[in-house]
Amino acid sequence: MSESRARQVPLAAELAVARVVVDSGLAHLDRLFDYAVPERFDDIARPGVRVRVRFAGRLVDGWLLERVEGTDHDGRLAPLAGVLSGEQALTPHIASLARAVADRTAGTISDVLRLAVPPRHARVEAEPTLDPAPPVPAAPEPGPWGRYPTGPAFLAALAAGRPPRAVWSALPGPHWPDEIARAVQACVSSGRGAVVVVPDGRDLNRVTGALAELGVPAASLSADLGPAERYRRWLSVLRGGVRVAVGTRATAFAPVAELGLVVVWDDGDDLHAEPRAPYPHVREILALRAHLAGAAMLMGGHARTAEGQLLVDNGWARSLAADRAQVRASSPAVDGTSEDQLARDPMAQAVRLPAVAFDAARAALAGGAPVLVQVPRRGYVPSLACVRDRTPARCPACAGPLATASSSAVAGCRWCGRLAGDWQCPVCEGRQLRSVVVGARRTAEELGRAFPGVTVKTSGRDGVLAGVPAAPALVVSTPGAEPVADGGYGAVLLLDGWAFLGRADLRAGEEALRRWFTAAALARAAPHGRVVVVADRALAPVQALVRWDPVGAAARELAERVELRFPPAVRMAGLVGTASALRQFLTALPDTARADVLGPVPAGEGVERLLLRAPLAAGAQLAAALKSAGAVRSAKKGEPVRVELDPRTLA
Repeated sequence: MSESRARQVPLAAELAVARVVVDSGLAHLDRLFDYAVPERFDDIARPGVRVRVRFAGRLVDGWLLERVEGTDHDGRLAPLAGVLSGEQALTPHIASLARAVADRTAGTISDVLRLAVPPRHARVEAEPTLDPAPPVPAAPEPGPWGRYPTGPAFLAALAAGRPPRAVWSALPGPHWPDEIARAVQACVSSGRGAVVVVPDGRDLNRVTGALAELGVPAASLSADLGPAERYRRWLSVLRGGVRVAVGTRATAFAPVAELGLVVVWDDGDDLHAEPRAPYPHVREILALRAHLAGAAMLMGGHARTAEGQLLVDNGWARSLAADRAQVRASSPAVDGTSEDQLARDPMAQAVRLPAVAFDAARAALAGGAPVLVQVPRRGYVPSLACVRDRTPARCPACAGPLATASSSAVAGCRWCGRLAGDWQCPVCEGRQLRSVVVGARRTAEELGRAFPGVTVKTSGRDGVLAGVPAAPALVVSTPGAEPVADGGYGAVLLLDGWAFLGRADLRAGEEALRRWFTAAALARAAPHGRVVVVADRALAPVQALVRWDPVGAAARELAERVELRFPPAVRMAGLVGTASALRQFLTALPDTARADVLGPVPAGEGVERLLLRAPLAAGAQLAAALKSAGAVRSAKKGEPVRVELDPRTLA
């Protein structure tokens, strides 16, 4: 410490060394750096504040994690250049969580902290502190949780302050927001806080509405609020004015004090996967957080992922599902089709609706109920191919996919906009095109002709409907944009099932079933609600939907992954870069990386992709080895390599 005090700047009398996370995504800089604490910053340079430091000759942002008496640094310490705010925005729990997430994903803590803590707004910080947290509510009645054999016991454990962990297969119908709200109320009644993460704004509105009905105050966090309002609500959670944080992906890091429960709804949704490095998934963040905080966890959805089933199989969580009698009483009737049936059905050829689907829609409309029609693609005809040999039609200029925007439009490229008047099939030299996938707008047009006089609505990327009234109407929706119908839909038609199941992806069957369950759950219970999936009923995912058996489907999916040695049965890393960069990265991997190498294969212009696969027990060593190799590469300023552990897509 004598060397530190030799600097010209007067230093703090006690704990004069600050340990700082420097805001740098470089792997070889992923550690704490020591700085001297000037006397003028002694009162505000507390753990968790934002600071400015001089690093590599320039001023950069950082986080002060702790203050200590001494340092292992041999030379003199540079002083803190500034303290941006006295607000201790980074709590010790979130700092520990960020470190754990970075270690699991082979990332850096500074990258995780950029995801965890929103940008500062000085004006918002200067506003008066909100009132203390409201009084603790009473424990709720089981309500719809009474439909599950272990539901009341789960609520009782939360109310008693215990940390139960459950993978929940929610029954179809509109009750899941109320069930989440009651679980949160039970937790808050024990004096603890809760974090709830949902995929999108519509689910967020439903959960916050259910909490409001039960009288449980909550901070609703989403990007739609704007930076200032979102930071204001985030501060209310940090300062203890609100015990419950509900929101989308980034809410997984909300600084709730005395955390007792974390909830993730529909963990298979792509929106839960962070698209920025180090690409953590909400499910993994909340599982780590529950472990670190000793909190309860509720992972729910109408479908169940293989990852959720693995948590049940290894004993980390319990399965929370209804018995078969309750499932039958709550579910709609589900019908499938067959290839022979579709080939012989004139209705299926005319409007892509087999007779069974047409009859279900007609009966529902006659009964005064709306009908939901789920199609896998937006647009009109978003994919074209050669009439003769079905070779995909690509743009001669940029190789982009050809599509049409309306019945009168000329086919053109979806990438560069060039018209396809001079297109010629590279295989047979034919010039005629046919539709491969029909989009939502074309489907709405076809249904309007098939059901004259019936209102046709669309819900998708161009405009998402929050809900529809209990009146006869055809609602054409893309996956994830299905509006909720008052009283439920009389019929739900799931078209073009082959477009989901035929994708070249490890999760094709699981994802198809998740989207089908999500849409089918909006139907009324049998005999008033009916679901028709236009896919071969002999296929395993279709059979799981017909039986309404998400647990069995997840168990079968996991068993297949175990046999094939694919995630989540193993840890797998996807590496993308140039051929030379990948070779150098593999050379830099330490011997502790006990992993199989799959590939490389082409992954785009000038880049390749390879996969590293390791047993679950060696997952931590694989992550550490990838981090070590990345540090060597970044220190040498080598070509970049994108590293993603347990990638969402394995196409």
